[in-house]
Amino acid sequence: MWPWGHLAAGYLLYRGLDRTRVPDAVPVLLLALGTQIPDLIDKPLAWTIPLLPNGRSLGHSLVIALPILLGLLLLTDGRRRRLVIPLAIGYLTHLGTDALYPALDGNWYYVGFLGWPIVPPIEYPGESTGIIRHFFAFELTVTSGFELLLFGSSVLVWLLDGKPGWEIVVRITKTRVRQVKIAIDS
Repeated sequence: MWPWGHLAAGYLLYRGLDRTRVPDAVPVLLLALGTQIPDLIDKPLAWTIPLLPNGRSLGHSLVIALPILLGLLLLTDGRRRRLVIPLAIGYLTHLGTDALYPALDGNWYYVGFLGWPIVPPIEYPGESTGIIRHFFAFELTVTSGFELLLFGSSVLVWLLDGKPGWEIVVRITKTRVRQVKIAIDS
């Protein structure tokens, strides 16, 4: 699944778990981060620095993720735990959506990444050799079209929710741009 598909599925699931109230900004940002973490770990370490066997191994493994997420939940309390939950939901949504297509096809071999390193690494035909090439290989298909529709739906829900998290992203971006301008000018 593409990054925007993971983000959309994560937001819609999170929103569906508690439809009674609009989510707060910080949990939404942690949810968004959680939906991307597996790829942020695996893709660079497999495609750019060849330390992992493929783009779905360490960060995509339930064998690794579940103990870490459970540990975070057990080691935190109160407000911090309420922040770990959206991160965990985003993370687990990513794993579930990556397993969705092969599971629907009945191709259980390609769901094996969830068990790495207990399950041997999956051999992906045409495994990408880089992030940029991966994005240039995008094709509009029924599957990618579905993900774009899912993303559009999630954006609509997010807009109706009042864009939780947007103000924080804008504030941080403006601060960083100012810092870069100052650094360039000096």
